[in-house]
Amino acid sequence: MDYLLDTNIIVIYSRESEIADRIEEKFQFFDKKNSLVISIVTLGELDALIKKLKLGEKRKRKISRILDSVAKIGLDHKEIISRYGDIDAFSQGKIQHSGEKFSSRNMGKNDMWIAATASVFDLTLITTDQDFDHLNGVYIHLERIDIEDFKKER
Repeated sequence: MDYLLDTNIIVIYSRESEIADRIEEKFQFFDKKNSLVISIVTLGELDALIKKLKLGEKRKRKISRILDSVAKIGLDHKEIISRYGDIDAFSQGKIQHSGEKFSSRNMGKNDMWIAATASVFDLTLITTDQDFDHLNGVYIHLERIDIEDFKKER
């Protein structure tokens, strides 16, 4: 499959925790048969997290290894820019699709760029974030992971 990993997935995998092991065991995202991609926005989010959380060298090396194993997509595509506008307007209830009705949502700007990238390149977005739920089946294919499911003992 072709997946776009949200920033929170990279953070989880960088912890080398049992939760990350359980997620990988179930989904096998890093199996060689899958194509893994991130938005360039994720690089900025990760850089900010590293600085704000003052992550140690071991964790930074793990993040670097993960990033070396995924493709990166920039924002310099007209289609991504246009889709960002569509997603923003849709999230605010200004555009409707197939009778979709929901309350307006304020999405983070970075999340909209990530969703737009997944949408344009027809990638399944992998996240733990519920902020993308209203876009599933309309603009994106979504696989939302509930971390609580992976905290439980086997």
